[in-house]
Amino acid sequence: MSDSRPNGTAMNRRSFALGVVGATATAALGPMALGATAQAADRTSASGRHGAFFEEQTLWDSVEGPLVSYHVHALAVLPDDTVLAVTEGRHEVCDAGPRDLLLRRSTDGGRTWEETRTLVASVDGESWGNPALVVDRETREVFLFYMLSLRLPQNTSCSGDSGELYVISSRDSGRTWGEVRGLAGLFDGFPYNWALHGPGPGHGLQLSSGRLLLNCLHRRVIVGNTVAQRFYGVAPVYSDDHGATWQATGEVPVQVAYPINEARMVQRSDGSVLVNGRFASGGENQRIVSVSTDDGMTWSQPALDGSTGSFNAVDAGLLRYTGGPGSRAPGRVLFSRPDSPVRYNMTVAVSYDEGFSYRYQRVVNENRSFYSDLARLSDGTIVLLYGCDGDMASVPRRVNVCCFSLDWLTGGRDGLRHGPHYREEIVALAEADREVTGGAVQTVADPLARRGERLVLTPEQAGDTVEFTFRVPRTGDYELLLRYYRTADGALATVTMDRSPLPAFAIDTTAQTADGFDLAHLGATRLRAGRHTLRCAVTGLGRGGGMRLGLDSLSLIEAPGSADVRAEVVVDNDRLGFAIVSGSWPTATADPGYWSGNYRTAPAGSGERKVRWRPAVPQDGGYEIQVSCPPAANRASNAPYTVVHADGTTTVRVDQRAAGTTDPRGGTWLSLGEFRLQAGLTTSVELTNDADGVVAADAIRLLGPQT
Repeated sequence: MSDSRPNGTAMNRRSFALGVVGATATAALGPMALGATAQAADRTSASGRHGAFFEEQTLWDSVEGPLVSYHVHALAVLPDDTVLAVTEGRHEVCDAGPRDLLLRRSTDGGRTWEETRTLVASVDGESWGNPALVVDRETREVFLFYMLSLRLPQNTSCSGDSGELYVISSRDSGRTWGEVRGLAGLFDGFPYNWALHGPGPGHGLQLSSGRLLLNCLHRRVIVGNTVAQRFYGVAPVYSDDHGATWQATGEVPVQVAYPINEARMVQRSDGSVLVNGRFASGGENQRIVSVSTDDGMTWSQPALDGSTGSFNAVDAGLLRYTGGPGSRAPGRVLFSRPDSPVRYNMTVAVSYDEGFSYRYQRVVNENRSFYSDLARLSDGTIVLLYGCDGDMASVPRRVNVCCFSLDWLTGGRDGLRHGPHYREEIVALAEADREVTGGAVQTVADPLARRGERLVLTPEQAGDTVEFTFRVPRTGDYELLLRYYRTADGALATVTMDRSPLPAFAIDTTAQTADGFDLAHLGATRLRAGRHTLRCAVTGLGRGGGMRLGLDSLSLIEAPGSADVRAEVVVDNDRLGFAIVSGSWPTATADPGYWSGNYRTAPAGSGERKVRWRPAVPQDGGYEIQVSCPPAANRASNAPYTVVHADGTTTVRVDQRAAGTTDPRGGTWLSLGEFRLQAGLTTSVELTNDADGVVAADAIRLLGPQT
């Protein structure tokens, strides 16, 4: 192993110090405008780390470095504030090709970094991958887990069929590392015939009990198994003797509908452990979650979770920033991911309710963004390691490290000195006083619910309601956040407070792909101290044809500034709300500029081919309707979009040859105009091939409303 030497020169470094932004100004800018600030031209060094600051530099660059790619990372801050960053150094653009494990180390809080050291070298094409770090803060020993990936001879893909775990450790803050230990056989007792066992990647935990816990992903071989037959799953490893021995925990219950793999964990303030993982089969999806109440030994049934929205299937970062079991500090959890259906738009968000929702977020890089991990220095500096930029959709050009403050992340709405001024009252709907006007109500035990139970209303007919009574402790202005449960037979429902419509009040609780929790931001309202009622009414069939309503909790939130929530509704061409009405509309990916994974096309004709988008409109008001269309020379100059809205029906002809406005998250967007829409499922947008060229059907979105 090579000796490391200090290297004070950093490539592609950018840093800036910002004054604290007032809550009103931040709310007006919104998360997208804040992201543009992070990409601004200010490159001057911060004069010390205080207030709102941001610094970024490149650790590995495939154009300037000796290897073709650097991808999949681990990050840890040690008790002495030494920062360790580990990445796969790839000799080929391939998940199972020759890979080294490379280390860079900083002893001054991420300002300068020692030169790259090879910790594990590829010999004769060996594929070492999935680095993951675990720090024992009692002994100050740090463990690096990794995997040797192997492919069967008949495997023509670039993914390994099998993989075994290995671990090395350091007792001197990463200067030197001990002998390699193999961990074969830890998962032999599981019934799924798993062959690949991948640690992390990223970092594991030390729980309040002292236990070391690291998430591990598993699956069957690629050869001979479909995606569904690979039995993707997570079963962590743990140590109760400071890393001397390691054992396997139980698995997150394996289900085809929840193919969890690359994941992160965080210990909540109540001592439970949350695992938050990638949807392994790719595409745009919500995250898969499970929870353990016995230090990771057993896990709840998994579910989808909408707390971080839907984005590309990618490894994401999760970190306990402040608070936790036994702490009096405000509870804060951080989450990093490319906030986009494709790998663009690296975004970091902060939660004040143990990861049930994320209130503030900021875009770090609007360009290509990939895997990420998070850590924290003792002074509160947030460290983000992530892959970014380049011309390839699957791997980054470079791996960057960012150091920034909580003030910068939240735009001045929160800081370690002045605090978040966040207060939440939780109304657990399964426990609240209620009155049902029709149908049956069932209470379901669910460890993923806010208070361990959720409610299910099965109505007899449209119009049946369940009304909850609760008390507000003090008069004030509250943001209302409803956590509900999506199922395949979910209903269309309306929500009112004290029998008056809320600013946002209509939801479709149909599941997008599988059952799980989601959030409805119901807007802000002033409530007096005392008794109030929340009425939830089933008003019709959801887009899946069902009428079941699942409910979890209502949060009453007081905080400075508004939550960073996009006022948009998107329906893509292969998602809930899209339908092919007539004719053939095959998918395509040839022309760039589409939203998410593909678009659909039809040749010029007389209208015999038709598609329809049916968005769930959250509230009455005026909305701009935009359509995404990848432009091309053979496109129609007069593609007919027909909008059914509150005032009738309007057909708008669109020149699909012209490039629209691009969004960093994807899509090339053209406006159909502004329309008055009614809450619910009465709005539709139709497109036919009654046009003079090839018609492309991609996504639509509603922006607004303007009430």
